[in-house]
Formats: sequence, structure tokens, C-alpha cells
Amino acid sequence: MEVILFEKIDRLGSIGDLVNVKSGYARNFLLPQGKAKVASDANKAEIESRRAEFEKMATDAIASAEKRRELIEAMTISITAKSGTEGKLFGSIGNVDIASAVTAAGVDVEKREVRLPEGPIRQAGEYEVTLHLHTDVDAVVKVTIIGEEDE
Repeated sequence: MEVILFEKIDRLGSIGDLVNVKSGYARNFLLPQGKAKVASDANKAEIESRRAEFEKMATDAIASAEKRRELIEAMTISITAKSGTEGKLFGSIGNVDIASAVTAAGVDVEKREVRLPEGPIRQAGEYEVTLHLHTDVDAVVKVTIIGEEDE
């Protein structure tokens, strides 16, 4: 299915690009979220007439993400969790825990923006966690997991 993109999407294209995607991806993700429209002559004309508006929205989103990145990279987050004698946590620290800790520190972050490629954190210590704030903007936050032993 051929669609016209209204915003930049990772590994797919940028504003105004005419791309060929699987019909399910277009029907279930791109079209309902307003990220693309089906490629027709009328829609091609619409994207050309509104290109400046879409590009302004994209630059505003990048500027907002850059401001958030500066605030995030300046902070250090501490999370306390129950642990055993050797620092192994009872349970784990995941996306939700990190996102809520950063949000509590003053910067709004959604759980889908937290990247943990090795999975949840299961050991006390210091970690650098990547936050994917925008297609072109990633931030790194220092997270310290403090193990709290039961006595």
C-alpha cells in the first residue's frame, strides 16, 4: 500500500515521502494515528500545500525534545528497591519504574520512551539508561539502583 507520510518515522521516511508499506501497518498504525494518508492525487496536493505547516510542527517537536534532553542529562535518578545480601533485587526495575522516577524528578517521560535493550534491571548499581525522546533525539540518564536489605 502506498502512503504519504505526514511526519518523520524511524526507518521509513520523512515528511512528504511517498512510501510503500504493508497494508496492515498502514491500516492499524499509520492511518489511525494521523501519521500518513493513502497516496492519491488529492492527498499529494494537500501535502504539498501544507508542507510548511508540517515542517514547522516537526521543528517544534525537535526543539521540545532537545529542551527535555538537556534537563534529563543534568539529573541523576535514585531508585530504592528490596534486595538480597549480594545486591540482587527481589523483582526488577523496568520501563515504568524509570519513567515514573524521571517524571517525579520534574521531566515528563512516558514508559515507551525508555529503552532497556538488555531487559529489566535486576541488580543494584549504577546504570546509564537511554530515553528515546524523538526520532532524532536520544537522552542518557544516570540511574542508581539502591538495594535495601531486609533484616
